[in-house]
Amino acid sequence: MNTSTELEQERIKKNVLSRMRRIEGQVRGIQRMIEDGKECADILVQVRAVRSALQSANKLILKRYMLRCYADSVETGGDDHESLEKFISLLTGFLEG
Repeated sequence: MNTSTELEQERIKKNVLSRMRRIEGQVRGIQRMIEDGKECADILVQVRAVRSALQSANKLILKRYMLRCYADSVETGGDDHESLEKFISLLTGFLEG
């Protein structure tokens, strides 16, 4: 595998893990808000923030997967139709929501 591709995948992995930890903290904060009887509007703002953070993490995860597929394709000579179909299926599911 290309070293720069490996480095990029590792950078993305660390970024996603950091985001997930932050999201985990946000979700715990929402739970506390609910337990404490905070205003629904305030809770919904935080839920929206978590949803947005998850969407950003999804994009990075998809990017990492794309880099991995590309690197695997280069290693195998670029003729891996099955991997391409798997990637297209994943991407289509991601876009559909």
